[in-house]
Amino acid sequence: MSKRPGVCAVIPAYNEAATIREVIIGVRAHLDCVIVVDDGSQDGTAAALADLDGVTLLRHERNAGKAQTLLTGFAHALAQGAGAVVTLDGDGQHRPEDLPRLLALHARRPGALLIAARTRRRELSPGIRRMANLIADFWISWAAGRLIHDSQSGFRVYPARFLDPLPAAPPRRDGFTFETALLIRAAHCNVPFLYLDIDTRYFAGQRPSHYRHYDTWRIVVYVAGQLLRRGMNPLGLPVALSRLWRRRPHTVDARDLPTASS
Repeated sequence: MSKRPGVCAVIPAYNEAATIREVIIGVRAHLDCVIVVDDGSQDGTAAALADLDGVTLLRHERNAGKAQTLLTGFAHALAQGAGAVVTLDGDGQHRPEDLPRLLALHARRPGALLIAARTRRRELSPGIRRMANLIADFWISWAAGRLIHDSQSGFRVYPARFLDPLPAAPPRRDGFTFETALLIRAAHCNVPFLYLDIDTRYFAGQRPSHYRHYDTWRIVVYVAGQLLRRGMNPLGLPVALSRLWRRRPHTVDARDLPTASS
């Protein structure tokens, strides 16, 4: 597959020296526009990319959190004229080899927000992590009024028109809450959601996730505030409860989609 024009990858990186180089080489095989935002790393993350061509490296002198890191990357991508932004992590959890399918899906539905949902090999994920994700999915689906699957996957494609205009600063420093806010905002703006099956990846030697158990409760508190502002969104509760009998998202193979012009 040829490299997709108009799509920029934004990769937040905080102390990812062990994995970031391999990730970027993999992404560069599919995209010409790659933006890495080093969020005040102290382990040589930036140095690991020093000799790679075709990579824009932005740096926060101090750790500002994932939310601000994403905003920095989004702003730079939009300034370069990107029509969409694909986000993935620098720790190797997201496989660049999945990009061709995600980009093919975007080419056919350029106005949709795409989530690479970790629906395959879920048994590799620790049980407590799976439970935390289910709790987050329930609350976010309620607030969004739409069934949201794998709400904690950071492997997404955002249409540029949804990201622009960007807030000057994130509503929350915490990146996981900010990414939740983006999903709820997209649902309320009637942005279509599509999902692509990807493998769950957990492997020996992987650095501890930046996601902590208390991040789930931060998300719940944030979403509860959103619900209170909307009178508890009573129409969204049955949608969220439908997760009890619909555990697997309807995922789409790019070949089954109509073209953007159809």
